[in-house]
Amino acid sequence: MKKYYLETYGCQMNSAESNALEAILQGAGWTASTSQQDADLAISNTCSVRQSAENRIWGRLGSYNPIKKQKKMTLVVTGCMADRLGEDIKKKAPQVDYVVPVNDKMHILEIVDKVSADMCSSDKYEFTSSYWKEGEFSSYVPIMNGCNNFCSYCIVPYVRGREVSRSPEQILSEIKSLDQKGVKEITLLGQNVNSYNYEGMDFPQLLTLICKNLGNIKWVRFESPHPKDFSDSLIEVIANEKAVAKHLHIPMQSGNSRILNLMNRRYTREQYLDLIERIKTRIPNITFAVDVMVGFPGETEEEFKDTLSAMTQAGYIEAYMYYWNPREGTRAVEMPGQLSEKEKQERLQRLIDFQLDNAAKLKSKRIGDVQEVLVLSVSRDNPDQMLGKNEHNEMVAFTVKTKLEPGSFANVKFLYLNGNTYVGEQV
Repeated sequence: MKKYYLETYGCQMNSAESNALEAILQGAGWTASTSQQDADLAISNTCSVRQSAENRIWGRLGSYNPIKKQKKMTLVVTGCMADRLGEDIKKKAPQVDYVVPVNDKMHILEIVDKVSADMCSSDKYEFTSSYWKEGEFSSYVPIMNGCNNFCSYCIVPYVRGREVSRSPEQILSEIKSLDQKGVKEITLLGQNVNSYNYEGMDFPQLLTLICKNLGNIKWVRFESPHPKDFSDSLIEVIANEKAVAKHLHIPMQSGNSRILNLMNRRYTREQYLDLIERIKTRIPNITFAVDVMVGFPGETEEEFKDTLSAMTQAGYIEAYMYYWNPREGTRAVEMPGQLSEKEKQERLQRLIDFQLDNAAKLKSKRIGDVQEVLVLSVSRDNPDQMLGKNEHNEMVAFTVKTKLEPGSFANVKFLYLNGNTYVGEQV
């Protein structure tokens, strides 16, 4: 029996592509292995967004050296690190057998089996038919890939390429299949998901079309939109379509206009906060998640404080926070005013502490509410509780009055917060 071992790093798109790759492997008769040592084929689906991610991957690749000395194994590196470094990966990690770019990720078996000598040459990203992981009630649905924005700190346009959108027909076909498999929630994916444009159909039009063809799928989410492309027509669709979850992840990166300009984000602090206010006005029950970067070259203490004040004004129940990592090949690497690692880490910790306090205050306002919850599993901490999440992507551990199966929905009263998770009871 042929066994594979797949490790995934980085973004949700990588996770979705790994799900699709696993379906291909299993369809070809391969079985998932629970350990490196037991695998005949090992695949590392990599990330290059930050140096810290690459450092972890280099360390993990090193762990294959003793395994390959003991047994025959094929080791493949794919994903964004493969596109960024190419065959140079083999110079540092000679135990790697194949380096497969993102665009050829779904052809790994053909490459390994040497079905085609020219497989590693595709210059076009191709979507596959399904990104569902068997047994799950939530699924990613990629709708576009790539980025045209060239933020000065970001490697993504160089490794993922230019934006390409998936056809509405293929998207709807996948959603129909997911509905038949019992999926209850989908997340539309793209590096700039609201930049979607397929033969004149824009993202608000696509989202409206999807909402009319969901079957029994209850919630639609999308990740991650770019503020510059967040139109009033999109706000109207979110407000009017009940299926669109009223929780939005809208990256900010910085709350200071000068830093945003250096980042090439194409909006100002004022424009970003105006967008948030327009959404709040139109959709009063909305909640937000955000991406925030500190320690960008030249960032002063006062500019860092602008980010803190912007976060207070906007209000986020979730935040993905990090400090600037230099990425070779991006413009920010050469910018003056580079901050020390110590100063970047100190600002990040202040940001994290600040956001945790803000989020707790926002979340506490929902204590006592009855929320509809998607049941995910039995709680690992307490077998008498179920674990679920609400429309706002908040987790709740709750006691049950009637038997509930994962994938069902329940009304739950939120009693109190335990860290970042609510504790509740079925009503």
